[in-house]
Amino acid sequence: MIVTIVTFFIILTVLIFVHEFGHFIVARIIGVEVEEFGFGLPPRIWGKKAGKTIYSVNWLPIGGFVRLKGEDEEDREQAAHLDTRKAKTYFWGRSRLERSAILLAGVTMNFLLAIGIMTFLLVVQGEPKDTNRVHVDMVQPGSPAEKAGIRVGDVITSVEYQTGTVFAEGKSGITPEPKLTTTAITGADQLIKLTERLRGQPIVLRILRNSERTQAVLIPRQTYPTGQGPMGVAISSVELTTYTWAEAPPRAVVVTFTRAWDMIASLAALLYRAVTLQPIQADIAGPVGIAEVTGQAVRFGFYAVLEFASILSLNLAILNVLPFPALDGGRLAFVFLEKIFGKRLKPAFERSVHQVGMLILLALLLLVSVHDVFRLLHGG
Repeated sequence: MIVTIVTFFIILTVLIFVHEFGHFIVARIIGVEVEEFGFGLPPRIWGKKAGKTIYSVNWLPIGGFVRLKGEDEEDREQAAHLDTRKAKTYFWGRSRLERSAILLAGVTMNFLLAIGIMTFLLVVQGEPKDTNRVHVDMVQPGSPAEKAGIRVGDVITSVEYQTGTVFAEGKSGITPEPKLTTTAITGADQLIKLTERLRGQPIVLRILRNSERTQAVLIPRQTYPTGQGPMGVAISSVELTTYTWAEAPPRAVVVTFTRAWDMIASLAALLYRAVTLQPIQADIAGPVGIAEVTGQAVRFGFYAVLEFASILSLNLAILNVLPFPALDGGRLAFVFLEKIFGKRLKPAFERSVHQVGMLILLALLLLVSVHDVFRLLHGG
């Protein structure tokens, strides 16, 4: 539990730092002053001013923020009365393109983080790919496979079995001999179906073991414990394909954008069902649910935690770019409205819209968290 909680907060801290650092660094490059760069949400625990920016740590550990000069309503009105050089240090003193770049910087950084993590994983761990090689991942103790000498890592290339009887002429006359059929194995499902059909009959498995060919003779069980199968092995045709540091980045981009497309499609389907008042059967998780999945990833190891962080970073980017008030996408939407109407909307109106949006988001977060807690308590 402690490891899960610590891991959860480390992942959250890294994702938020990267996101807010994107806003921070692009604002600084463009020339907008950053008043505060904070971890967590206020009230403040500690703060230190360096240059014109206060770097702070705050009490609520979930979240973070960058406060830019010129975001507040009063600053916007003040910026309008400054000379051009000083006005450029205000967020609202910059062009629409520059403001859009600052707003999109956090989302972009989360995308880049997801791609960076995937690049590392593709090099050191590899990408799961379905192949035509069926290998043994586990052998159950006392099973026919164990008794036949099958080992973890064996590649099953073919199965030989009797399909009838033929008559052969020899010195002692015509005698019956078994008719044997050999089936090449190219998929895990194929082998599972074949051994189910051949239960109770002797079969010969042709095996590739450490580049050497061997075989094993066994009889698939008529009855067997749940989840073990007739032979008592766990098999798979999925193998990890590793990449070089030169090959990995392009592949990581493809993997990340494919995941992004799937997330967007799933989100669109969810919104459509909600608008049309259809039952929603999607898995939606808040901080409690995410912490639970973090615990599952921890049990699978370091690489699983990294992959989960990559997926979570991508998810954070997609959710943040949605045109909903209080999110980066919602603020970006006001920049587009400014372009459409040819003038800026009243600062008080935009501020109120974002405040309402924040209240809605907090309410949804609370509802989802309560749902997660009840689900965990009831073992769902």
